Amino acid sequence: MQPSTIHVGNAPCSWGTLEFDGDAQAERFTYTQMLDELVATGYTGSELGDWGFMPTEPGELAQTFAPRGLTLTGAFVGINFVDPAAHAPGVETVSRTATLLRQTADRLQQAHAPFIVLADDNCRNAIRTQNAGRITPSMGLSDSQWQTYAEGVNHVARAAYDATGLRSVFHHHCGGYVETVGEIERLLAETDPEYVGLVFDTGHFAYGVGGCDRVLWALERFATRIGYIHFKDCDPQVLEQAAQQGWDYFEAVRHAVFCELGQGCVDFPGVLAWLEARGYDGYITVEQDVLPGMGSPKASAARNRAYLESIGLR
Repeated sequence: MQPSTIHVGNAPCSWGTLEFDGDAQAERFTYTQMLDELVATGYTGSELGDWGFMPTEPGELAQTFAPRGLTLTGAFVGINFVDPAAHAPGVETVSRTATLLRQTADRLQQAHAPFIVLADDNCRNAIRTQNAGRITPSMGLSDSQWQTYAEGVNHVARAAYDATGLRSVFHHHCGGYVETVGEIERLLAETDPEYVGLVFDTGHFAYGVGGCDRVLWALERFATRIGYIHFKDCDPQVLEQAAQQGWDYFEAVRHAVFCELGQGCVDFPGVLAWLEARGYDGYITVEQDVLPGMGSPKASAARNRAYLESIGLR
């Protein structure tokens, strides 16, 4: 067994800065309060969150992270890759984000470089949004669309790497065009492994395939491309109810399909054992989608951290 050093981070989405219903929640939390609460509950790293939520000048951002002893772990960037007209603006957006990450990380003298977390511009397509977790092949991309999509991902990731040396990892995500096992496989097959890796999200994978029984299988299946991990749980009862009632992605999230760690079906002790066996050296990021009415983000973050400690991730 190879030695591993696994660090635990969290993300602004756990404090309500989500792609929907986020404004009301985000207004309750400044980035300074969010980071203070993140540190107080035992995390040592944070993703950037939506552009503008935290400072966008590297010196100021570093001055925010350094006194708290935090590592900047990455930034999520969604691009409508199926539309070729979105590729050039996507390069500009990712280059801006990557430059902020690189310059901030250099100021912080981080041991671990941050990741550019590329993703679809999720929930843009009504059919994919309505049928998240129940995607059939007829709802997927055509061969020509896949070519456009993959070319966009390659182009954006290569541009970011050339400009900053930072690697991109693609986030499979329910409500986007890369959700199912077959879609993840296709995306990886058509992108350049030198520039494009995978961030494996345990909760989104479970939601996308309709359960947690293949999470460990998927980790092994995609092992050579996984560069980063999101720890997210999935409630099988909510998942079943969503399927029975035809809930769209948003409705399922409002009903807490992504429950707190240890409350759903993801085998996190098994995931941790897999990471340790492979000598994983870096951050895992906890994501807990907390919307208005779901309770205190700080309390939820503390419970998630306590759960991870209970399974040996200190």
